[in-house]
Amino acid sequence: MTKLLLLNTSANTGSTGRIAKEIGLLAQQSGYEVRFAYGRNAVNSRLPLIKIGNQWDMRWHGLKSRLCDAHGFASRRATLVLIKQLEAWKPDIVNIHNLHGYYINIKLLFDYLKRVQIPVVWTFHDCWPFTGHCSFFDRYDCHKWETECHHCPNRKGYPESWFFDRSKINYYRKKEIFNGLNNLTIVTPSAWLAQHVRSSYLQNYPVKVINNGVDLEIFSPVKDVSILQNYGISEKPYILGVASTWDKRKGLDVFIALRKLLSEDIQIVLVGLSTEQTLELPGAITAINRTENTAELAALYSAATIFVNPTYVDNFPTTNIEALACGTPVITYRTGGSPEAVDAETGIVVEKGNVEELKEAVEKLLTCGKIHYIEKCRKRAEKLFAKDDRYKDYVELFNTVIK
Repeated sequence: MTKLLLLNTSANTGSTGRIAKEIGLLAQQSGYEVRFAYGRNAVNSRLPLIKIGNQWDMRWHGLKSRLCDAHGFASRRATLVLIKQLEAWKPDIVNIHNLHGYYINIKLLFDYLKRVQIPVVWTFHDCWPFTGHCSFFDRYDCHKWETECHHCPNRKGYPESWFFDRSKINYYRKKEIFNGLNNLTIVTPSAWLAQHVRSSYLQNYPVKVINNGVDLEIFSPVKDVSILQNYGISEKPYILGVASTWDKRKGLDVFIALRKLLSEDIQIVLVGLSTEQTLELPGAITAINRTENTAELAALYSAATIFVNPTYVDNFPTTNIEALACGTPVITYRTGGSPEAVDAETGIVVEKGNVEELKEAVEKLLTCGKIHYIEKCRKRAEKLFAKDDRYKDYVELFNTVIK
């Protein structure tokens, strides 16, 4: 039986953890023996898990990253323990997802991968693998990564560095570490990210676009009046925003500004807020804490009139396709690969930062009425973003690179 190792910051939680889990389950059904190595959090996984390190490892990695701008270069002990486990198990192929997240030493990991030279499929969920510091560069429209990172304008952005800018050193270290594998294929969920990978120091590796998928049985148009009652949402139209972590990058300030521009008859509901953020929000916005209850989330998507995603930096947001699968049209900023989820019949793309244009887009879709979009949104999700279809693409890729 062919052995597949999944590697990610989290397992079965957060967008990347759920994506990796779904790939693993489909691979398991296809005859692979699968194990899932993760660094931080895990939720009820049906796959055998390998925990990398402990809380002290992560805290030290986080401190070293903040003090020395050395993200990805701590966690030596934790990574050596992982490598010992892999040497005993002997995986035939590795599917890497996020390596950032304060849990693994990238040099030790890639030294091992170069030594064993097994096939690697690396799914990029952001730009961190080919920059000297940041996970997304377009917040500052910075393209130094194309030639050489230095004097990083996003040093305070994730992964934050308090004092030093080592982006130039990190750039060349990562360039050396990540090159040199004989059988590495890079997968990106968006054409936008694929284009940038082909302009980076990883341009000699093959790049394949596989969109993220969504569970069409869970995320489907449902009518659940109780969800409105549970959260004090009236039956008036509401626009919905969803994020695993809300901050300026995800557009929290945009919703606050939008609240001042829209009629009071249009409700705003935000899912994924912390308790502190809930207390600080204007009373005219309904705040819901982060939930792992996908059935509840699907009901909120379905009841919403419009899903709004004013993200300032993103790759291919899963929330867009979850909304489409529930029959809800999407308005998004022209950010990264986010516009690739919609077409003219299922949503509107707005220029980044233009809140007035965002308001007009909301009013336009409200005028047309949600009934005009439900079937078109659902059909687009069924055609392009069914999880079994997209993650079958991964299994076929695994089979190809192993041969």
